[in-house]
Amino acid sequence: MRTQAQETRQLLLEAATRVVMEQGANALTLDAVAQAAGVSKGGLLHHFPSKKALISGLIEALLDASDRDMEERIAALGGPETPGVWLRAYVESICVAQPDAANLNVGMLAAIANDPSLLDPVRERFAQWQRRAEADGLDPALGTLIRLAADGLYMADAFGLAPPPEPLRGEVARRLLALVEQQTTG
Repeated sequence: MRTQAQETRQLLLEAATRVVMEQGANALTLDAVAQAAGVSKGGLLHHFPSKKALISGLIEALLDASDRDMEERIAALGGPETPGVWLRAYVESICVAQPDAANLNVGMLAAIANDPSLLDPVRERFAQWQRRAEADGLDPALGTLIRLAADGLYMADAFGLAPPPEPLRGEVARRLLALVEQQTTG
């Protein structure tokens, strides 16, 4: 059960996401977020004492949600000891299920616009994910290739960088999953 403080914090993070998505990263101010959330600026400052803290909180919450999604998928696919399970969960999470890619990129864009050092948690999480790809029971180079291909598809979708249209996009995701499956069964 979430506390009132946790609910308010979540409300503020959702409001920050909306401000950036609707008005752009430059519009992300403490006043704009407080107004969008329907709380006082003092209420916002209680949870996030600075704009940097707000953006950092946004990024951490989105990364944590990604990890939770992947851990749920890992459990459903047989657990962490199953070869290739982390890569299957990763590809499914970011290429097949397509969690709201815009949300993570809202946080990254806001961080870049305001303070590139705020991307350090993203860099650290990707380094963790890379280590997991290398140690997932497949050849480390192949695990890295699959992770990078999944990341590329995700970024193409998220930033509108010539994302492949359906049904090609779906086929690319299916082939990534099939590549993991081939390596774990053959």
